[in-house]
Amino acid sequence: MAGVAVVASGNYDLEIDTGFVQDAFLLDDATAGVLDNTTYVLDGTTQFASVLDGINQVNVRRGRRDQGDQFSAGTMTFTMLDTDGIFMPFDEDSPYYDTAEAKPGLAPMRRVRLSRYSATNVKEYLFVGVIVNFDYNFALGGLDTVTVYCADDFYLLAQTYLDEFNVSEELSSARLTAVLDRPEVDFPLATRDISTGTQTLGGASAFTIPQGTNVLGYCSQINEAEQGRLFMSRDGDLTFQPRIGTTLDPSVADFSELGADIPYNGLGITFEADQVTNRAVVQILGSNNPQVADDTGSQATYFIQTYSIIDSLLHSDAAALDLATYLLDPNPEPRFTSLNTAFAMLSSAERDTVAVIDIGDTITIEKSFAPGTNPASLAQELSIEGIEHSINVNNGHIVTYYTSPTTIVYELILDDPSYGIISADNALG
Repeated sequence: MAGVAVVASGNYDLEIDTGFVQDAFLLDDATAGVLDNTTYVLDGTTQFASVLDGINQVNVRRGRRDQGDQFSAGTMTFTMLDTDGIFMPFDEDSPYYDTAEAKPGLAPMRRVRLSRYSATNVKEYLFVGVIVNFDYNFALGGLDTVTVYCADDFYLLAQTYLDEFNVSEELSSARLTAVLDRPEVDFPLATRDISTGTQTLGGASAFTIPQGTNVLGYCSQINEAEQGRLFMSRDGDLTFQPRIGTTLDPSVADFSELGADIPYNGLGITFEADQVTNRAVVQILGSNNPQVADDTGSQATYFIQTYSIIDSLLHSDAAALDLATYLLDPNPEPRFTSLNTAFAMLSSAERDTVAVIDIGDTITIEKSFAPGTNPASLAQELSIEGIEHSINVNNGHIVTYYTSPTTIVYELILDDPSYGIISADNALG
């Protein structure tokens, strides 16, 4: 099995791009220039150095904790023990030092990727991004360490700014594609996964993108108008999903305290006033006519709690009113908001399932209650909004999911007593 074993969790790899081929044959080199060498081969095969040996803890955070939040850059941090000084940028004898270019191979803005191998030795990425900072800690009389801070490609978009751009009236997905295609952005086609949006954005002069507009900020505005999801996937693709509503997507994993389902060891439940939106105001660019949606019944019970957007990219007041109505959430309901599970509790097959769950996937969570409680148990279908991985080589892997409610539309099944009924909850697939 490839990679480094993590206790009761599987095999993992953590790779850093050094900027040059790591295993190429080098003439006159005492190590890499030995004939018939099986490690250093003609032309080499990889620029990535595996560094998980010597690392104890890796932490990953991606997505958002609540559906009302915007998506920000995913992050990964880890600390390397520099037992031989090979990670130090001044060490010209380090295997990660590019002697041909006379510069360190391990440097900021290099690619980094964290992966896990399944039971069948299939490599699945958990995080792909770039290194933002190497923080060297020199310990007198002790082991030097290097703490590495990483971010996904949202970080790159946050560092990029647009030239003035006259836009056309178009779907949100087309606008996002146009922004990513701009020469001053030039986001790779190979790492885009953009679904067709449902909302039309404005193209009049009021919607012209000003010089110096931050790319990530504008992309977030596109998603704010769409009210979908815009995030970097676990394998590094910029992913855009349309407005969140009913879904035919089945649950990819069922969690419960029952033996037939995937076990968990932590469950968060929320029932709070912050869930309530009973007044929503949306005003499009170039308009002085804010569109307002009210739920007076909720306001009488929970006071007025407002969600406001004053610079929406939507193309018309009618679309703005539709969005305001969509944003209303008048009555708080208790729901499962987070779940964590330790891989040590899981079977090999369950670990493989849990490791690759991503943002936008649907899961089922069931909780049993004390005897005599009504109901005796509760199951909810939920969407994944955020993911955190805590991987300790000596203690194992713990994953936490942050969720949001979703409306499931089930595929119509003829003659089934539940799913064979023609209703709003059952639909032709």
